[in-house]
Amino acid sequence: MQTQKKTLREKRKTLLKLFLTTLYISAFTFGGGFVIVTFMKRKFVDELHWIDDQEMLDLAALAQSSPGAIAVNAAILVGWRVAGFLGMICAVVGTILPPMIILSVISLFYAQFADNRYVALVLNGMQAGVAAVILDVVIGLGHDVVKQRSALHLLVMVAAFVAVAFFDVNVILIILAAALVGVLTLVWRKIRPAKQ
Repeated sequence: MQTQKKTLREKRKTLLKLFLTTLYISAFTFGGGFVIVTFMKRKFVDELHWIDDQEMLDLAALAQSSPGAIAVNAAILVGWRVAGFLGMICAVVGTILPPMIILSVISLFYAQFADNRYVALVLNGMQAGVAAVILDVVIGLGHDVVKQRSALHLLVMVAAFVAVAFFDVNVILIILAAALVGVLTLVWRKIRPAKQ
């Protein structure tokens, strides 16, 4: 009985921490899903050690390739991974609450915000900060790929960069191509030992 109470208390504590962490990340992050994924990595991988680097990389890829907002998709996956169904609910609510409140307030005062020169300057400054954070994500995730020392992964990463930067290929096509390469690689690894 005592052990059940302790386990229940620990689960509630984990759910509360998950909710407050996603609420904090969502409330103080500007720039969309890629930025939130970066902060999720710092919090859940580096600080709390609830998820490892490879899992976070996989969850970020799944969040990006699934329909919907990347931030919400990442919250669903991280919440499920950390604490199951209730964790998923806590993480999603924590992620969507700040934008809903902020957008509700802004919609009330839209006319005043739309023409305000200072608000426009603040938003331009935030764009520069967002670019820096996204660059940090690219370097961090790219570093993880380089650490794996897989020629195939490096080739896919470079090809994706070249396709977007120089040939303006749609990101959806790149995601589908990378997924296809991943599936074919997995199938090849399963078949190869069977032949030997």
